[in-house]
Amino acid sequence: YKNQKSLAMLEIAPEEHPAAIQLFGSVPQELADAAKLAQAHGADLIDFNMGCPVHKIVSNGEGSALMKDPERAYAILAAMVDAVDIPVTVKFRTGWDQEHQNCVEIAKLAEKAGVAAVAVHGRTRTQFYSGKADWEKIREVKESVGIPVIGNGDVTTPQRAKECFDRYGVDAIMIGRASFGRPWIFKEVKHYLETGEEMPPLSAEWKLNVLRREVEDSVKLLDERRGILHVRRHLAASPLFKGIPNFRDTRIAMLRAETKEELYRIFKEIEKLI
Repeated sequence: YKNQKSLAMLEIAPEEHPAAIQLFGSVPQELADAAKLAQAHGADLIDFNMGCPVHKIVSNGEGSALMKDPERAYAILAAMVDAVDIPVTVKFRTGWDQEHQNCVEIAKLAEKAGVAAVAVHGRTRTQFYSGKADWEKIREVKESVGIPVIGNGDVTTPQRAKECFDRYGVDAIMIGRASFGRPWIFKEVKHYLETGEEMPPLSAEWKLNVLRREVEDSVKLLDERRGILHVRRHLAASPLFKGIPNFRDTRIAMLRAETKEELYRIFKEIEKLI
């Protein structure tokens, strides 16, 4: 629809490449046009979202609801692949619910449509983010297709990341919620995969500076009000603050902060405790 707020999401900084733009929808031609638009704005690949469980998305037949309509899912993916010169990937769940786990069927259709790789979140739509991710289903997908498979769900430590590669044979892993307030997890995982050893502990001061940079980047990208709203829940979830006595009130203050000044004042208090 070329909404200005949506178009702003297509902005990619030079240092971000290679970068993907993720699209969602349910109409093949609309998604083909959107893919062309994303490519024109510099996307290095297009990712199609068939994993979102949110009610307002699935009630429109989008996101993970498309797993209930494999024919339409195939038509969408084929249309997007035909529309652009860059790779198209797709992310989906194991199925709609426990009784309808058709991730293998969807993966095979994606491969047939010309998709370059698939990402599988090891939960059904009805699970949302509860329970445990089913990595056996992810393994089934990996064993059923010839394109790369990315595994997602409950990868929270470097050791678990390595286990996912070794035990389930995936080509890549995806880390989501475990990075909230802990963007250094990628550094830790990379080090462990390359050396087989845990990274020497990063200092609390270094981690706090990373979180400060996260605030600055968010504010610079959006503006102070929206940037703080966007980042503060990530900060409040940081494991850096775990174990600080009586931290509950501080966390609530962090979640209510509306300016950089407020957040940095809280950080100053935290610095005395860690």
